[in-house]
Amino acid sequence: MAHMNLPDDPQALQALLTDLKIEHHDLDESIGKLEDSPPHDELLMRRMKKRKLQLKDRIAAVERLLGPDLTA
Repeated sequence: MAHMNLPDDPQALQALLTDLKIEHHDLDESIGKLEDSPPHDELLMRRMKKRKLQLKDRIAAVERLLGPDLTA
């Protein structure tokens, strides 16, 4: 599987999905805190938002691999 070097094992994919969702959630909270306390670092904010989008894409890719039965 060449797509983003994801594991083939459903359990490993599920674990990866959990880790990605946690990181995405934490990043979302950090961005919110940064936005609530101006002045904030615009470059840091852009980097965090870009990373959050990358995480969202990886989460979607892992969920597609797992299929509808395993993403509950």
